[in-house]
Amino acid sequence: MIGIFKTNIRSHQEKQAMIQAITSSFTVASCHVDLDDCDRVLRIGDLQVAENIIIDFVQKQGFLCEVLE
Repeated sequence: MIGIFKTNIRSHQEKQAMIQAITSSFTVASCHVDLDDCDRVLRIGDLQVAENIIIDFVQKQGFLCEVLE
């Protein structure tokens, strides 16, 4: 499953930190944050956990995170 989330990650440094946190905590095929998109889209490939677990994880890192419809 591919997880697609809206976030408020703004800087390259925040992006790198979040990608590192996700890839070290979960088994994923890919993880990317699009800082150029107005929704700062977090895309996680081959997501093996429920979306709410990722949402809680990202929020605990201090960022907004919700499923992008």
